[in-house]
Amino acid sequence: MAALKKNAEAYPREIGDLEKQLAAARAAVDAERTKHDELDKQRSTLEQTIAEDKDKVRKWEARLTEQRSTREYSALAREIDIAKKQQTTMAEEVVELGKQITLQRELVRQKEADFQLRTKDLVDRVEVLKGRLAEVEAQVKTVEGTRTAASKGVDGDLLRRYDSIRRKRLPALVPVISPGTCTGCRMNLRPQMYNTLVASKSVDACPSCSRMIYAAEVLDSN
Repeated sequence: MAALKKNAEAYPREIGDLEKQLAAARAAVDAERTKHDELDKQRSTLEQTIAEDKDKVRKWEARLTEQRSTREYSALAREIDIAKKQQTTMAEEVVELGKQITLQRELVRQKEADFQLRTKDLVDRVEVLKGRLAEVEAQVKTVEGTRTAASKGVDGDLLRRYDSIRRKRLPALVPVISPGTCTGCRMNLRPQMYNTLVASKSVDACPSCSRMIYAAEVLDSN
């Protein structure tokens, strides 16, 4: 179980990283589309302003003939001239915005196409990882079932002792090989302790790492 869980630890992290990449790619497309919409909004605002100014100028031009003094006529004519020049400037800005919108629209199209390709790749990779994770989780569940069944035949005190050690270090139970080396920490036991393990065919605790130990040759002889 420990080995399976350790191998599966990277999957959720990798899936999270891929999903972040997917979100970042989506955000990049949305940012370009927002730029396009802002440019289009600017153009619409200018076009609306031009239309309103033209209507205002038409009204002013109709009032020219109503002016009784040369001074009033000249002042109104000057306002009309200024307004028309402003309209010309705004019209040029509208044309320039149109060019920018066309370029931005093409950029959005390219970004969207790139996003679709990248999305397929990222989604496929996420699905593969999720599949592997599901397989590992199923394997862990199977092993847990096997362990639960096997633990029913183990002495309760011994099992509690094993579980206590297992929560701190793995593996919790390791063999001692001749001439008395703990395979968990590679430390050598006292000869008397090793001989006792062999003679009693029991388990003990390693003085160095506290793991449960048994003599490997006992099992080999059986």
